[in-house]
Amino acid sequence: MTITELDWEQLEADRHARGTSVRRVHPDSRHEIFIAVRHPDGSRMLTLGVSVQAATQALRQLHALPRTRGLEMQFARLSDDNGELRVILADHNLREVFNPLASDIAATAQGQPGPAEVMLAAVSRFDHWRRMLQNLADTGLTPEARRGLYGELAILRGHLLPAIPPAEAVRSWTGPMGANQDFQLPAAAIEVKTSSGKEPQTLVISNERELDGQGTGQLILAHLSLDERRGGNGESLNTAIDSARATIPGAESRALLDDLLVRAGYLRQQRDLYDEPRYAIRKRHFWNVTGDFPRITEADLRPGVGDCRYRISTAGLGPYLMTTEQTAEAFAKDPADE
Repeated sequence: MTITELDWEQLEADRHARGTSVRRVHPDSRHEIFIAVRHPDGSRMLTLGVSVQAATQALRQLHALPRTRGLEMQFARLSDDNGELRVILADHNLREVFNPLASDIAATAQGQPGPAEVMLAAVSRFDHWRRMLQNLADTGLTPEARRGLYGELAILRGHLLPAIPPAEAVRSWTGPMGANQDFQLPAAAIEVKTSSGKEPQTLVISNERELDGQGTGQLILAHLSLDERRGGNGESLNTAIDSARATIPGAESRALLDDLLVRAGYLRQQRDLYDEPRYAIRKRHFWNVTGDFPRITEADLRPGVGDCRYRISTAGLGPYLMTTEQTAEAFAKDPADE
């Protein structure tokens, strides 16, 4: 589940209360996972029930709980046997980060086999977010990451939203979640590459699963070639995001989009960094990744070989080219109709 502002507002409603208001998330999980608001100061936190024995075992491996500016992790002993791991929002300026962070940690923790694994998994995900925030620092996303995010938003706005219901289109955007492809639909998956170099261009394939169509239905490789410059008539990343939000009806879908943008590294508090450069799409291509399409997949690798990064040239992909109509049909296809 996605933790949203509405969830917190319901807990914050009684501003004159004392103690802590809590709400369980992932109620089907064997583990006790809650979002909580402390009164009267309104502090927000995610709590994970962890026994003292399990916490002691986990802390032997961890040595210390991580923390970063505005976000903390604490273990609180509630009795001789029971305690809870707390993820605390210490700086309300990081609210937009805390919601997806708490959602991510809760989702990771809920399926763990035992309390020690819950604690280790929670710390691992917290550390992932800590590193991401440190990397963003004052400079924001790298130029490559900005182009990549713009390209994925261009596919979402220009091709998915016109073809399928908006809520389904937003849910299909799996790139910020670390999935093997950037969009995953019932009958197709789309991997998006964005570049600004001269023709002919080569595309970097990050790993052996990125163009592996096993279990995806139809696998489509999309490539956007951008003109990138400061000033001019192009579109900034901020403008693209504003346009996407305006196109999507429904508060829940917009909240999910905001969650995914944060996971991709776009923070509204750094918005002033993304008015430049501006992008204009020079060319866009879609290829059907099938048959002898040039790629390396997991099945091609010898035992012990992995994490394979390689390049393919766009010059030889003509036989696999798809029309705009064909891509729209693939995006909207229902597997039940086959």
